[in-house]
Amino acid sequence: MSLPNDLLELFTSESNKLENLVNALNFDSELSVNQIVEVYYQITNLSSMITVVRPQLDQNNAKILYVEKFISKKFNSTIHPKIMERIAISISDITRNLQSINSEQKSKETIENEAKLYEKLREIMSTNEFVKQYDAGLSYD
Repeated sequence: MSLPNDLLELFTSESNKLENLVNALNFDSELSVNQIVEVYYQITNLSSMITVVRPQLDQNNAKILYVEKFISKKFNSTIHPKIMERIAISISDITRNLQSINSEQKSKETIENEAKLYEKLREIMSTNEFVKQYDAGLSYD
């Protein structure tokens, strides 16, 4: 097999992986941090691959054009804003739950639950910063 075919196979495999990850997102429930990070990693991975693969394949390769359109139209315009919204909702929900915990007479269980909420809040806020970095790299022209 020639190098361009190997590259195209790898690129096709990685683009299929991205589509599967995006299709697995359920915006009716809370998104896991791992799911979010994996999707953005795969987007970044494919964007980098396009830069490497394009010069070695036909400039108008249908698969490359499809993936670029998928990223710019479907992901950046639709999926990315939904992920940002879900993250904001999660941060708001956890913050509200933490504020509603009675600060007097906390049982050991309440303290443990509060600690878990703070840890989850920290993890989601960190993910929010990660996603905002992607957002900052987008050009909205």
